[in-house]
Amino acid sequence: MNFVLFNIEEMRAESAGCYGDGSACTPNLDRLAAEGVRFDNCFVQHTVCAPSRCSFMTGWYPHVRGHRTLWHLLRPDEPNLLKYLKDTGWTVMWWGKNDLLARASFAASVSHASDPGGKCFGDNPWPPDDPRRQTFLYEPYSGNVEEHGDFRRVEAAIEFLRSRPHEPFLIYLPLTFTHPPYSAPTGWHDRVDPASLPPLRPPGLPDKPDFHALIRRTRRLDELDDAFFRKIQAVYLGMAGFIDSQLGRLLDALDETGFARSTAVFVFSDHGDYAGDYGLVEKWPSGMEDVLTRVPFVTRVPGGASGHVVREPVEMFDLTPTLLELAGLKARHTHFARSLAPQLSGAPGDPDRAAFAEGGYGTFEPHCFEGRSTGDQAGRGPEHIYYPKGRLQQDRPESVSRTAMVRTSNHKLVYRPGGTCELYDMIADPGETRNLWGRPEIEPVRRELERRLLDRMIETSDAVPFDEDPRGLPRGPVES
Repeated sequence: MNFVLFNIEEMRAESAGCYGDGSACTPNLDRLAAEGVRFDNCFVQHTVCAPSRCSFMTGWYPHVRGHRTLWHLLRPDEPNLLKYLKDTGWTVMWWGKNDLLARASFAASVSHASDPGGKCFGDNPWPPDDPRRQTFLYEPYSGNVEEHGDFRRVEAAIEFLRSRPHEPFLIYLPLTFTHPPYSAPTGWHDRVDPASLPPLRPPGLPDKPDFHALIRRTRRLDELDDAFFRKIQAVYLGMAGFIDSQLGRLLDALDETGFARSTAVFVFSDHGDYAGDYGLVEKWPSGMEDVLTRVPFVTRVPGGASGHVVREPVEMFDLTPTLLELAGLKARHTHFARSLAPQLSGAPGDPDRAAFAEGGYGTFEPHCFEGRSTGDQAGRGPEHIYYPKGRLQQDRPESVSRTAMVRTSNHKLVYRPGGTCELYDMIADPGETRNLWGRPEIEPVRRELERRLLDRMIETSDAVPFDEDPRGLPRGPVES
């Protein structure tokens, strides 16, 4: 079996048509769901790109080996899904960005990796003193669509398919959209009417973590009205529409070349985006709202179920054991994910399952925070779009404290040591507008979720290697 991993960046589940958004422009994802399996409640293990990707390519939670930041990627001694397949004879092709592998890891994991590049966004139209300057709402991308970075990445994959490659192969497409800035090509940028959107989740809700108000103040979002945030969300939906059109091109190429009969397609994201909800933009490393943690996960597998919907919770890192089982391989490392192969054949999920996520940093680990003056952060001065975010983390590290979440079908608990904890009834309050933490009537639920979270953190606190080290002394004398 061949595999295509279509990795949309920063797309939340609720912004796709097959997940219920009537304003969405995602006919190709909707078609794939009708032909395959849609996981209705898939949750990522982290709400920042690199930790999330390290998770879904290993079956590890971010804390297992410290993959909790943008700067700590999978290293050569660590397992990953791509390496498993390349070791066993798959040609692994990669076109797109890298938030996954340390540079030294590519040779063992990927047959070919490149990024055709290309501009993806319009320009920031707002003057420096305008409160809209740091909102990520940019002008439309006005270049030729064929020169757009994500078009070129998908085009490279299509050219590979048309070259009639030897099987088996895996194509990994880590794309740029729907990551901010909020800017889509002409024709998609203004496709959704902001007035047609349902009410956004409001800002200023009581008992929210402090970073909500701090982000709004730091980015001057508190000076903007609801209409502006509705425009942000409308453009975000347009971006989802554009990346869906690229998925359509790829699906057509699979049909055209005949590879659709032997290729499993997986479409998913690494995390979501506020996109104007709660009066916020982008994401936050310790944010655990469903708009950040719940992502689309749609698959079509040759011989698998069609039109099947799994409503029970699953975790995004289930990707690794699922693909390994489809490939007929066994993991050679301890992981904590579950294969979803039975669900791909039409089985229901586990109604008692909980999903877990985590984020944030400790104040004692300054090498983890954004806003540093070294490494990838160098040169991000006051005019850079990410300067306010990094500055806030540096000035108020408690606002991005370590955080853990447990999410069941009915409830969500978010625990922040020393910070604002959250508890929601996700059936009565899917928008997470009423924090029930501390309410006597829900104490039994809180205690049960805390127990499940503690159990999971202890059970997954590390991963012991499969190989063993001999306990005897080395043969011959040891000199230093």
